[in-house]
Amino acid sequence: MSALDDLPPLRDVIRRHGLSAQKSLGQNFLLDLNLTGRIARASGPLEDVTVVEVGPGPGGLTRALLALGAKRVIAIERDRRCMDALAEVAAHYPGRLEVIEGDALKVDVRPLIGEGEARVVANLPYNIATVLLVGWLSTDPWPPWFSSLTLMFQKEVAERIVAEPGSKAYGRLAVLAGWRTKGRIAFDVAPSAFVPPPKVTSSVIHLVPRAEPLPCALSALEKVTESAFGQRRKMLRQSLKTLGVDAQALLAAAGVEETARAEEIDVAGFVRLANAFSEGVGRQFGALSALK
Repeated sequence: MSALDDLPPLRDVIRRHGLSAQKSLGQNFLLDLNLTGRIARASGPLEDVTVVEVGPGPGGLTRALLALGAKRVIAIERDRRCMDALAEVAAHYPGRLEVIEGDALKVDVRPLIGEGEARVVANLPYNIATVLLVGWLSTDPWPPWFSSLTLMFQKEVAERIVAEPGSKAYGRLAVLAGWRTKGRIAFDVAPSAFVPPPKVTSSVIHLVPRAEPLPCALSALEKVTESAFGQRRKMLRQSLKTLGVDAQALLAAAGVEETARAEEIDVAGFVRLANAFSEGVGRQFGALSALK
């Protein structure tokens, strides 16, 4: 028996249900219930909270979330082989675990959440982790339906998410995450904690939405950062030409040095660039309409 609950140890569950991790699904199972408990606690007190979990697998983190008091867990799992193991967890916690068999990239959980606080806590499948995060960060309207994101990534990706200007890891993902959330790396997880062990260290990050991000159109910010970091070694007066506007005028309007490079510009600077770009595009469209 485990120290977390009186359900069978995860190794026994995996053996009994034949749940070998599949690389095609980005699976790496966490079997240490002390570690899954630590991940669950990293999201904060769980009483009266609905948790959305992606990729529960045999249910290690699911069990931790429920044992530590989550009001309800909505678990999205694509692998049908895991359904029986998760059904055993659901039976142990009647009415508190809802398992959805499906692709997390296609499932809209918002109608399922109901009233009260909701969070996302997950050991994400690595092959879709970044895509899922960008989707959550792109949620509109904002503030979003979740009060926090506590997520496992490969350490290199986690560092890109929370990177500061001036670092090699700083890029489009850091700008998007920093614009809409406050983030930190909670702790690292060694490869030996997983079955099978990945070739890299992992990290758990915790992101809290900003109630009032700097006003900006998401589409404009995406376009500006794509151009800026697409040629990150070049000065912005050169890299931003791919936007199809006068790059020097854009930089002047945003109060950004034209000799600066993308990695030197903070989130506020990119927001100013995106807003200047939006205003410039609007004027261009207005001028074209007037000529017709």
